[in-house]
Amino acid sequence: MPSTPSYLWELEDILGQGATAKVYKARNKKSGEEVAVKVFNNASYLRPFEVQMREFEMLGKLNHINIVKLFAVEETGSPKQKVLIMEYCASGSLLSVLEEPENGFGLSESEYLIVVQCVVAGMNHLRENGIVHRDIKPGNIMRLIGKYGRSIYKLTDFGAARQLQDDETFVSVYGTEEYLHPHIYERAVLKKPQQKVYGVTVDLWSIGVTFYHAACGSLPFMPYGGPRNNKEIMHKITAEKPPGTIAGVQQKENGPIEWICELPVTCRLSEGLKAQLEAILPNILEADQEKCWGFDQFFAETKNMLERMVIHVFSLPQARMHKIYIHHYNSVAIFTEIVAKQTGVAPERQTYFYEGHLYTIRPTLQVLHLSKTTEQYPFILIGCESEGPMGVTYKDPAFGFPRLLPSVDVSVDFSIAKNVVSAVYQTLRVTQLLLTCQEFLLRGSYWIIQNLKAECHRIVEKKSAVMSHYNCMCNTESRNTRLYNAAYKDFAIDKQDQGGCRKKLQLIRNTLSSCSHSLDKESMLQFSLLEVKKDQDHMRVDTSMDRMKHCLQKTQLIFQQFKKRRHLSRLSYNEEQIHKLDKINLVNLAKKVLTIFEEEIVQKYQAALSGHSSRMRTITEIQTHLGLMNGYLVACVKDLHSYEESVNNTVDKLAQRMQQTCLVQPNHSPASSYHVPAEQALTVRMHKLQDQMKSVSYELEKNNSIIERLNVS
Repeated sequence: MPSTPSYLWELEDILGQGATAKVYKARNKKSGEEVAVKVFNNASYLRPFEVQMREFEMLGKLNHINIVKLFAVEETGSPKQKVLIMEYCASGSLLSVLEEPENGFGLSESEYLIVVQCVVAGMNHLRENGIVHRDIKPGNIMRLIGKYGRSIYKLTDFGAARQLQDDETFVSVYGTEEYLHPHIYERAVLKKPQQKVYGVTVDLWSIGVTFYHAACGSLPFMPYGGPRNNKEIMHKITAEKPPGTIAGVQQKENGPIEWICELPVTCRLSEGLKAQLEAILPNILEADQEKCWGFDQFFAETKNMLERMVIHVFSLPQARMHKIYIHHYNSVAIFTEIVAKQTGVAPERQTYFYEGHLYTIRPTLQVLHLSKTTEQYPFILIGCESEGPMGVTYKDPAFGFPRLLPSVDVSVDFSIAKNVVSAVYQTLRVTQLLLTCQEFLLRGSYWIIQNLKAECHRIVEKKSAVMSHYNCMCNTESRNTRLYNAAYKDFAIDKQDQGGCRKKLQLIRNTLSSCSHSLDKESMLQFSLLEVKKDQDHMRVDTSMDRMKHCLQKTQLIFQQFKKRRHLSRLSYNEEQIHKLDKINLVNLAKKVLTIFEEEIVQKYQAALSGHSSRMRTITEIQTHLGLMNGYLVACVKDLHSYEESVNNTVDKLAQRMQQTCLVQPNHSPASSYHVPAEQALTVRMHKLQDQMKSVSYELEKNNSIIERLNVS
């Protein structure tokens, strides 16, 4: 058992190895604390002494949570060899995380953001100390689980690191070929002589490849047969990558290269995060070091991305979930513009529900003050009816299922089995997306229908209030006509005033007749509501997902057996027979998962989309109808107010005419005494009219207050 004065380890406890060293899990002799010990091989001592000492010097300068800590430098063996005693990361590396079948199509969005945040923070610390790493890759990014269960990623392996400022260059070559900058690849892998010098941005290229790998579960640059089997094409892809592209794939031998500008649909990241990554990756995956971003811009852009908050929005017209990445200090107006870009619903047409209620948002409000959303409790966006719901965008999992070969090859079988289990995981994720979509379609529809039922009730009350107001005006019209006719007998009055009032009342009568047909849409809404509840009940008792998860558990167990056997040089007869049975069972389980997905999940999802489309047409029709009814009633109220003003004006004119007539009469003489009784009678009638108008005005005010409470205005 190798040891140093303070630590010891077993050769079987190897954590990793490279060209110049191996890393073992070791223990402190006194405390039992677990550490990682890096032991250098003979090849490492063939390097110049200053190169050998470089890693010790680099680690001695660094102290950051996202850099693996150096605890001590001790000696082991005879002759004495220096070893590094470092922080032990029990959860392996980012590469080991990506090699798990669950992450065959990339990391989850939450885990991916942690990776980006940790790598950026660690690299920022390196640049602050003027250090270039020169071997950034998933295998050199270790993972530790923090005390709150959150991953912490740490940069390690500084054997190739050296001091280098932004304006300095170097000529030596280091790194792992899949992650190498194309200029270094040409010299280090293809062995082509060149006089090029390299700057610190070579680390940015490696970071770009690492970020893509973590997002997609695969490398961005893939020649036919793999990067290590077709090195010339690998260099051609990386060196000739067009601006704006982030990946290049050769599907056939000697075939053309397919250039890719977007992250694949199989990627587990949301469209909101993808859009931001697709703005960063092309600028760090740039072979021309003059065009490549510098670290300052890289840090600024990634900080801009990482500092954004997420608002979850489910678009009912699209039948899709969205994650809106936005700064907390941005206004709601900016939020609605981003939503419009992703959903196609213009800001002025956007209406939101939150937890069953209409959610009013003010454009000037900061998004920080909006209610907190999650994937389970998002805003539900409603807006203008689209041509049809787009639904979830996904790639048919059937195309991702590889076939197991009949021959027995434990290494090949392990690789294929891993891909099969990855495809099963992906099928379950797509299934969950489809089920979640259905759930929110029903939830949003339920809320809209309930809101429309309440709106129907309000409209009926509005109509009742307007009819009451109208009947009051009809009574006023009758009394006004009698008084006006009586006044007309005694005074020369223009009858056009009375005719104008009658025309206004006739206009109101015509408007009310336009909405005289039934406002009762509750029966239609109640039927839709029953359908929604029925569908919700069916979803609660559906067992499709549970059956698929059961199949996944069995495939995982079989995969673990394949993982054990891959290290065996050969299988015994009985082991080989069991291995063959495991292959058959793995294939059958994968087929069962696909069958459930295609014959149950997809069919129910398509039916849900069709039902949602039909239901939304009905809802839109009712919304339009209620909008028209409300418009008619608002017009009636305005006309009634106008009529009321006309009646008041007419009464005022009558009163003024009466006063003018009385004023022009001289002191009563025998000749004029004949007219006095008539004038007195008219005065009495005018006082009665004024009293009646006060009564009418009180009734009008009462009806107006009812209508105002019902939001008719």
